[in-house]
Amino acid sequence: MKKSILSARKISKSFAHNGGQLHILSHVDFELYERDFTVVMGASGSGKSTLLYALSGMDRATAGQVLYEGRNLVDMKEKELARLRYHDFGFVFQQMHLISNLSLYENVAVSGYLNKEKSANEVNKRTEELLEKMGLDGIKSHLPSQVSGGEQQRCAIARAVVNSPKVLFADEPTGALNRHNSTEVLNLLTELNQGGQSILMVTHDLKAALRATRILYLEDGKITGELNLSEYSRQDEKGREAQVNAWLTSLEW
Repeated sequence: MKKSILSARKISKSFAHNGGQLHILSHVDFELYERDFTVVMGASGSGKSTLLYALSGMDRATAGQVLYEGRNLVDMKEKELARLRYHDFGFVFQQMHLISNLSLYENVAVSGYLNKEKSANEVNKRTEELLEKMGLDGIKSHLPSQVSGGEQQRCAIARAVVNSPKVLFADEPTGALNRHNSTEVLNLLTELNQGGQSILMVTHDLKAALRATRILYLEDGKITGELNLSEYSRQDEKGREAQVNAWLTSLEW
């Protein structure tokens, strides 16, 4: 039986707008399971990123509960949330947000140093291992401006997992990349997941969604569909794409 590590109970999110309330999420229930690769899809404006931010503690739900290890993120103080995001959660965004005057190595290592749970030697070893895994060991001394967008995103992924987070959140991680670089990034995320990393990813890209073990469809702030899949295999990609396409078509995507 799958173990739930992050859950939401009837969460809603609204904003003040033109004298009224703009409702982005409406009574959403959600579970993220250990070793799961869950993808959230939906049209632009459906609330995908808002859901990810509410589940990760980057933003607070207006109502409901977001439960992680028995704690409700909605009620936590900002200092507690910051610690949680730093120690237990990792983040990858469409824009890489690398520090421009630090090398790729330094961009990864500095997150480990700031965590303060490991010695500098342990962080350095972990950084070296990740950069090699990401295919960046030969350019680790380069600045972000000296490498491609795909290499920057791979560095951002290494930075996101240097502290061995229990959950990796990814918001359109291939949105700014060409097809080749997108595939490389998706291969890395797939490898991480199949190695045990739990991932929650928001995307509008069908090719990215194929990597999921579960896809949720969000429409007007509500989850209206769910598709469970086997572990991704490149050999089965065409059949998998046909299955996901048919499912999305049935939801009028």
